[in-house]
Amino acid sequence: MSKKVLLIEDDRIVRENTSEILELANYKVKTAENGKVGVLLAKSFLPDIIICDILMPELDGYGVLQIVSRIPELDQIPFIFLTAKTHHQDLRKGMELGADDYINKPFEESELLRAVETRLKRVEAFESKIKSKNEIPLLNNKKIKSNIDIKDFDQFLNQKPIFKYKTGETIYCQGNQSNHIFFIKKGNVKTYKINEIGKEFITGIYTDQQYFGYASFVKQQPHAEYSEAITSTQLYKINKDEVAAIINNNHHVLYQFIDFLVEKTVSYKNKMLLLAYGSVRKKTAEVLLSLQKDFLSNSKNEISISRSNLADLIGVAKETLARTLHDFKVENLIDFTSKTITILNKNALQKVQ
Repeated sequence: MSKKVLLIEDDRIVRENTSEILELANYKVKTAENGKVGVLLAKSFLPDIIICDILMPELDGYGVLQIVSRIPELDQIPFIFLTAKTHHQDLRKGMELGADDYINKPFEESELLRAVETRLKRVEAFESKIKSKNEIPLLNNKKIKSNIDIKDFDQFLNQKPIFKYKTGETIYCQGNQSNHIFFIKKGNVKTYKINEIGKEFITGIYTDQQYFGYASFVKQQPHAEYSEAITSTQLYKINKDEVAAIINNNHHVLYQFIDFLVEKTVSYKNKMLLLAYGSVRKKTAEVLLSLQKDFLSNSKNEISISRSNLADLIGVAKETLARTLHDFKVENLIDFTSKTITILNKNALQKVQ
């Protein structure tokens, strides 16, 4: 059965051209010329996905998103903004309200279809997981063994759907409701905050076999930060019922997770102290050592991370980072190429002040 798309766009030409593209791709499309008409149509049409312009008469795109997110039949429908607005604050506002994606006008046909297909596939994966939930032994309390070992936990993960994200793709946004703990099967993820002037500050970097998104999950509050895949990433989403079932019957997993949270808390506090009182050289050295130990390193001690992400992780401008890396290279502490950084003298780097 063809998936249903609701397109809300006040520009007649854009509306007709976009509708034609979607219909040629075998989607069933209904259109609305403004936000008010779009909301009414959404209630009766019950689309599988909504594509909505931001600047419209009667009711703008932000208003449409706020209304449909409060309607039980519509609150889980993927919502994509179609807009010519490209200011960071506009994107941030939409993401905080719960938008799933943005497509900037003008756009390529392939870009539109790829965005729609990606969001619909994620919904299908989620629904498939819910449908098979009762078939997973670990989620049926009557079937849970009292002494499940870590091997059984791995088997449990293997039965779960894998969510795939491309480099640069958003995993969750600040303000999104937290219903899962995320566990990385393969790849690298960053979490970050954005200040009022649009400056990004990375709060954490995570890699294979690590959890993230747990702070909001534990506090049962919306996410207080953004997360993004910085390489192609595969991950599992473990929901509240699953966490309870695992912890209740795998005490060693609980202890491991507590140790992990304590370690992250201590690391975060040390990072805050370093940012407040450390010199640029000290901050850069500490971050490089941390990355070399826990993230993106290999037998050659090479760290593969973009200069932009590294600067945001340290909390300095890219120009400042470039000068500091150059100084470290002159001092034979590190070597680097355009894509990698290699630590040459770990002991000396630890003594940098």
